[in-house]
Amino acid sequence: MTDAQLLAVGHAALDRSHKLILLGGGLGLLSIVAGLISRRIGAPVLLVFLAIGMLAGDDHVLGIPFDDFGSAYLIGSVALAVILLEGGLKTPVSMLRLAFWPAAVLATIGVGVTAGILGAVVSLIDGVPVTAALLAGAAAAPTDAAAVAVLLRRAGAALPERLFALLGVESGLNDPMSVFLTFLLLRLIAEPGSIGVGGAVLLFLEEMVGGAALGVAGGWVFAQSLKRLPIEAPLAPVLVLTGGLAVFGLAQLIGTSGFLATYLAAVITGATRHRASQDVEHFFEGMAWLAQIVLFLMLGLLVTPENLPPYLPGAVIGAAVLILLARPVAVLICLLPSGLTCARQPLPPGWGCAGQCRSTSASSPDWPIRIATSGCLPASSSW
Repeated sequence: MTDAQLLAVGHAALDRSHKLILLGGGLGLLSIVAGLISRRIGAPVLLVFLAIGMLAGDDHVLGIPFDDFGSAYLIGSVALAVILLEGGLKTPVSMLRLAFWPAAVLATIGVGVTAGILGAVVSLIDGVPVTAALLAGAAAAPTDAAAVAVLLRRAGAALPERLFALLGVESGLNDPMSVFLTFLLLRLIAEPGSIGVGGAVLLFLEEMVGGAALGVAGGWVFAQSLKRLPIEAPLAPVLVLTGGLAVFGLAQLIGTSGFLATYLAAVITGATRHRASQDVEHFFEGMAWLAQIVLFLMLGLLVTPENLPPYLPGAVIGAAVLILLARPVAVLICLLPSGLTCARQPLPPGWGCAGQCRSTSASSPDWPIRIATSGCLPASSSW
């Protein structure tokens, strides 16, 4: 290439970068304005972000081409880690004492029961293999930490203290169970009979116990660092953010639950009083909103609206089963022994949309069923 051609290529690359920066900033501003309007009319904020992403995609208003599932998995994982960090930092120890055990039962047994009921109905209605139907159930079973956080900000003052604690803690704990079920079912689909009951139990313990241990250790290190190091207040949030991402990445690399590890590390860090507590909390409130905007815009960009109509009837039926049958049954089974009255039990089943962790994980380039998994998102998110 001649010098002039190289210069032209360089200018073109710079122009693309500048356009991406402009589009990213413009979409962020549009999302904030649309979110403010949606709050006034009562529309789900996260669903608005998702719709903007869908409209901005290829062959639509802005024509942004995005189908890189590897990048989507990376961006989604970082965004989810930030959301879990913010949720854990704002979870006081008193809330854990009040609702940990019922929340833990809901986040494990409840997710499993919900996935089983939804999977059974999907298999009966659509005639798909049981394992594939259970995979759809596992993807849609848990509530979403981001959606629950948004709803709790609005309605928290009107909820009984124990129910408020239960919703917040359960939304932070349920993703590991769903991810475990998703990985297990994917392995059974790819290699039938490759793992038995004993192997599944061992995998569960590795995910949960390993993630919990790493999270507690990481949280203790962060807490001691914030208390003892002569760190300036503006750097304290950066320490927690980078440390939290490191915990998430390490946990995922060694085969444990990065979601559980990140959440518990944040809980322990948030329970420790230090000079920069307020700075850390305010920083992560803003970062969590940014992460939610980025995550749902990205998921919207991955969706082609024209391809959705054939799947809408099944998605609506699945959402109805999830809201009206699967979650209520799971909640009643899990919470009756805890002493919560029946008047308080119906709220958790439909609280928040289906978790985005499974949809983001399904964007991994190694998962050929990613479209089927993420296809559950629009219908369940509308709730």
